[in-house]
This record gives sequence, C-alpha cells and structure tokens, in this order.
Amino acid sequence: MAYDVVVIGSGPGGYSTAVRAGQYGLKTALIERQPRLGGTCLLVGCIPTKSLLHTADVWEYFQHPEAEGINCKDAQLNYAQVLDRKNKIVTKHSKGIEFLMRKNKVDVIKGTARLLGGGKIEVTNEQNTQTVEAKNIILATGSEARMLPGLESDGKRILTNIEILDLPAVPKTLGIIGAGAVGVEFASIFQRFGSKVTLLEMLPRVVPVEDEEVSQELAKHFRKAGIRTETGAKAENIRKNADSVSLTVTLANGNREEMEFDALLVAVGRKPNTEKCGLENTQVQLDRGFVKVDSFQRTGEPGVYAIGDIVAGTPQLAHVATAEGMVAVGHIAGKPVRPIHRNRIPAGTYTDPGIGSVGLTEAQARAQGYRVKVGKFPFVGNSKATILGKHEGFVKVVSDEKFGEILGVHIIGPEAFELIGEAVAAMESEATVESMMNTIHAHPTIYEAIGEAFQNVHGLAINI
Repeated sequence: MAYDVVVIGSGPGGYSTAVRAGQYGLKTALIERQPRLGGTCLLVGCIPTKSLLHTADVWEYFQHPEAEGINCKDAQLNYAQVLDRKNKIVTKHSKGIEFLMRKNKVDVIKGTARLLGGGKIEVTNEQNTQTVEAKNIILATGSEARMLPGLESDGKRILTNIEILDLPAVPKTLGIIGAGAVGVEFASIFQRFGSKVTLLEMLPRVVPVEDEEVSQELAKHFRKAGIRTETGAKAENIRKNADSVSLTVTLANGNREEMEFDALLVAVGRKPNTEKCGLENTQVQLDRGFVKVDSFQRTGEPGVYAIGDIVAGTPQLAHVATAEGMVAVGHIAGKPVRPIHRNRIPAGTYTDPGIGSVGLTEAQARAQGYRVKVGKFPFVGNSKATILGKHEGFVKVVSDEKFGEILGVHIIGPEAFELIGEAVAAMESEATVESMMNTIHAHPTIYEAIGEAFQNVHGLAINI
C-alpha cells in the first residue's frame, strides 16, 4: 500500500505529526515497534517521571503540614499505589493516542521499520514482514539512554530512566551519575520519598546547560535538602554486589572515595536511535549518529525528513520534536511554515524548586558580543510565593542594553516550568524589555516575579 506520508515512531513528535498529516488530508501511516503508542516520553520518560514528581510534591506537604495549620498524624507513603497511579496515567494517554489515530484516519502499523531506499520501508513484526511505500517518510525514532562503557542495566541495582520507574520499593540509598535534567529530577523524587541520595556530576556544575546562577541555586537547595552533590566527580570501577552497587569516585579535590548504594541510576545522556534503520540504503547524512537536516527538516535523501531526538543540533525535548514535525509535514503539504528558532525553545526541569529557561544564558550572550543588561527578582519578594511557602530561587532576564532585546529568561523557583511560557511568547513576538515593563501582571501571582525582573533590568523593581 502506498501512502503520502509514513511516520516512523509514535513519540510526541511522531504521533503529533501523523495527526497533522491526517488533518491536512494526506494518506498517512504511523509505524511503531513497541506494543503501545507514545514513545519514550509517554511510556518511560516525561509523563511517568512527572507523575512521580507530583506525588513527591504532595507527599512533602503531608510530611510538613504544621506551617499550614494542619495536623497530619502518621502519614504513610504507599509506593505500590504511587506506581499504580503513574501506570494508569500512562495507559490513559496511550489509549488517547490510539483514538487520535482513528479520528484522523491514520493507519497504525506495528513492527520494526527499515528503510530500503526509493520510498520503500520494510516493516517486520512477529507475524510477518511487509513492504510499505511512501511519497514522504518522516523519521521520528527518538533516543535511548546511554550507558557507561562496560555496564549493563540489570533492572534492580544498575538502572536507567526506564527501570527506576518500576522499582517495587524506594531504595534506602540511591546513587545517581549525571546531573542533567534526568538525574536531578530523580534526585528530587527519591530524596523526598525518603532515599539518601548522592548526585555525581563530572562537569563543574549541576544542570550544566542552564544559566550558571540557576545551577548554583539548585545545588544550594539540594545540599540544604540533604542531597549530597559532588560536581567535578568521576565514577569508576563500578561493581554490582549481591544487594548493592559499589564504585570508586574521584572527587573534585582529587581525593578518592569508595561509595556503596542500594541502587545506582546512570543518567549520562541519550543516544539517537539511528542504527539498524536502513539509513545506509539512503543518502541520509549522519553526524555522530545524529541526522543532518535543513531548516525544513529535510535530510539528504529526497522525500525523507527527520525530527526529534535524532536530529543534529537541536535539544532532545519532546516539544522540539513536535515543533519540527509541524515544519516537516507542513512543508510536505505545501503549507506556509516557519522553521524553528533555536533560541525560542523553552526547557523545563521539574525539580523542587523547578527550572524554566529560554534563550541565551548570560555567559552565552556576553560571549556573542552583546552589551548585556541583567534584571533579577527573587521569589522571596513575591507575596504568592510566601503563601505557597516556596521562596527559593529567582527570575533572571538577560537583555541587550542597546535595543532592549530580550536575549534569554531563566527561572528557578515555584512552577518555573509553567512561568517560562510568558517569556517564550514575549520573545517569539519580539517584545522588548520596555514592552514587558508595561505589561500588567495580576496580583497576587507568582508570575508577577517575571514583571518585576523586567522592571529590574533598569533597577526599577518595587518589592526588593
């Protein structure tokens, strides 16, 4: 059977692209090798992780309700029910994607796809092998967790982001290698669930892609919360014991320390799923395993597009995959599309306190030659943050002094991953610092802090 569009991979980018193709009236198929639709993000990534983070937030309130005037004796965490809730959320939304495929007349083909060239795709499952033909192919095969050389996950002691989601009980001690978004989120989850957490990062700071002041603030809060955080640390000689994991860690000061944990999470990044896809049968070009594309997501093979985690040069974020998919399918359908703007991509890290960011960090802006003006506002001066009992963090605006251009906004604090939306909309609309200073913010809200930060670019914040 021949299709106008075949999408390979049903993660957020893949299924959203298939829906849009159906909306455009294109004959569309979606190929997925996993039993359920949704990809890494829904099944073993963003969604189940954020479910656990939400429960950790709620549990923290139950543990310390006295300040609210609430007495809560003998609160108990039923971790089996926590996992059950997480699994129900995943199942609900996976079934929702199945509904969306039917609604938009997208054929779902189960199996592993391999490009044969010339618009042909071989799809193999347990029952058979078939060949699917497509005028256009969109690769959305996603990524998988990287593992340290010589290590393998055993699902019990040495873990990736997948296995840790289904641990039957909260480990008493948890080691985490890697302090990017995945590592710090699981540190935030399990510390609040009762684990003694040690976070190891080889680079000089946690969440190293964020603004340096954000990294410092998160590290300070983690240490205050009891999470041992070691940056500039190198883990070696990892050994799996009968009921624990041991490793040798070289600390930033050069000292070596033996550490032992009930479980060890390896969170050292993700690698693109581009092997065994048949790319050798095409003119698709790779860069360290990532697919090279142009501004319309086209690869070097005519009629073949790539989106999401496999694309070279863009962040491995679910919403990036979706945005790239909209560009690709719009281009295929002959619709007006605007390629994604690298500096308009928001990022969110769902720790406590949360992180939201968009655009250039202060260091990046200075390195690019801008005359930088910074405005900061701490949440300690925000009345709604006081009501919530969430005073940690700040909003930081990075701007160009000459024209008032907003170069970046970086937030760490309550609901930072939600608050960043205003900054993204402002930058996408090419608003200036002045226009944001004149934007009225409702009171009392935590997003007032954004308005105050813009005011403070010129030293005019009121509540500090």
